[in-house]
Amino acid sequence: MFVVNVAWFFLSHRLPLARAAMAAGFSVHLVSGVEDEAEEHEVQRQGITFHRIRVARSGLNPIGEVNTVRELWRSLQLVRPEIVHNVSPKPVIYGTRVARALGTRGIVNAISGFGHVYSSRVRRPLLRGLLDRAYAGSFRPQNVRIIVQNDADRAEVLRLCPTAGDRIRLIRGSGVDLVRFQPAPERAGTTTVLLPARLLREKGICEFAAAAAELRRNGLAARFVVAGRLDPGNRGALSAQDIIDLATASGVRWLGDCRDMPRCLSEAHIVCLPTYYREGVPKVLLEACAAGRPIVATDIPGCRDVVRAGENGLLVPPQDVVALAAAIRQLLEDPQLRTRMGMAGRARAEAEFGIEKVVQSHLELYGELIEHDGNSARDRRYEP
Repeated sequence: MFVVNVAWFFLSHRLPLARAAMAAGFSVHLVSGVEDEAEEHEVQRQGITFHRIRVARSGLNPIGEVNTVRELWRSLQLVRPEIVHNVSPKPVIYGTRVARALGTRGIVNAISGFGHVYSSRVRRPLLRGLLDRAYAGSFRPQNVRIIVQNDADRAEVLRLCPTAGDRIRLIRGSGVDLVRFQPAPERAGTTTVLLPARLLREKGICEFAAAAAELRRNGLAARFVVAGRLDPGNRGALSAQDIIDLATASGVRWLGDCRDMPRCLSEAHIVCLPTYYREGVPKVLLEACAAGRPIVATDIPGCRDVVRAGENGLLVPPQDVVALAAAIRQLLEDPQLRTRMGMAGRARAEAEFGIEKVVQSHLELYGELIEHDGNSARDRRYEP
């Protein structure tokens, strides 16, 4: 049973794993909220049993949080899954406690970045202290395995729970389909710089627009585009009007939500993600590598786990518009450098980020949890 904040995230980041688990003999369930009714239909179309609950992705309204835990309890009590796989903060914290109370055999807690509160630029000591204790309690039980996507998050888990060391698994991101995402020659015409991300302030969209405006003022001819969905349930969300205002002021074009990311990447010359959110490993950077596109990103955990500066992209300090504009300019003016970096990114994707490796690592972890309980016969169902 996967426990996730919202179904679209599961469909985007965990669906290949769910399919592989079903192929390995598991019955798969999803507990989550939805933002669009189509999400529930798509989950069910995939053969996954859906349990809809209400999850506020930001904020801590006591009544709402209690109702979320009650609904989660009812779902787990009904199904009694052998493994509960929690993804994102509230599912990790609530899901672990409910699963433990119901005697669930194995629990997987996936940390895809520690988020806004753990950013070095945020000073919220009371909330940080409460989260520290909640996370520590979620990492402590011996039947819990913790998945982290980068070395900084592994260190954070060990700070919170020093006894968790041998139960942490480093899996760098959600993986990328190396067949679906293929390198393509650069398209002729105006050079395009693409920022593909949810429309959140922390993704660096305002800084990207400022850098684009600066480069345009300096006479550099390029097309700057943002492709991403509105995310009104997130505390850092930009509204449609915010994006329209940014576009008017900077000349950046908003494409809306890109449903065909291979095509979006093939039409771009450079991929830019100036995020200052506490990322795990951004999925879009894995896709950019697989598509053979050079990257400009911020020098923070997660981004630096994908981008090797000078090899497959350039890294800049977070929220530094001058450095961001300079890095974009360097790639705009050097087609040979773009080609070399794009090829290096593809090679790295093939060596480290293929979806098959990520899925297999998860299946082995599920097997470890079941074997730990002494049921090796079930484990044999999904050995490589």
